[in-house]
Amino acid sequence: MKRYKNESTRLQSWDYSWQAAYFVTLVTRNRVHYFGQIQDGEMQCSAIGQLVADEWAKGPALRPDMNIRLGAWQVMPDHFHAIIEIGKNPYNSRRRSNKTAALPKENMDTITSTKQAAQNSFGPQAKNLASVIRGFKGAVTRAARKVNPDFAWQSRYHDRIIRDQKAYDTITQYIIDNPKNWEKNYK
Repeated sequence: MKRYKNESTRLQSWDYSWQAAYFVTLVTRNRVHYFGQIQDGEMQCSAIGQLVADEWAKGPALRPDMNIRLGAWQVMPDHFHAIIEIGKNPYNSRRRSNKTAALPKENMDTITSTKQAAQNSFGPQAKNLASVIRGFKGAVTRAARKVNPDFAWQSRYHDRIIRDQKAYDTITQYIIDNPKNWEKNYK
């Protein structure tokens, strides 16, 4: 019997606990429109869509030790886009990257470099981007299944490390414009 191993889409040379801004996209299983619908270029959230919005907004309060800030984010009918920033915190201050990544203008100069480059750890994930996404998806799933027992996410998520202010601004605008572009991009 053949066993298939899905290769990780994570950047192997990056530690996802590092201080950086990340663009994430999470999609429902089979792209089912659990979160609502677009009407006249605006998202109209269903009960589950509102759960997604409420749970995302709680993120910084749930993890104050990670110094999380939320950038632009948008619930769409079958997916969710967001910018999440992991700031300097006790879990990433000991391990610094020789890479740089973007944070909003007021935080751009806080990223420091060293010669040490860590390898991404694929063991237990704690106090990093994967743990935040896992907690978010789990909380939404538990609440959403009370509304619709069939609710499910795709097992993975897409992430992108935002490396400079121009990329941060471009991604922010993409997220903001997503509902207006629904008909053109997703139908």
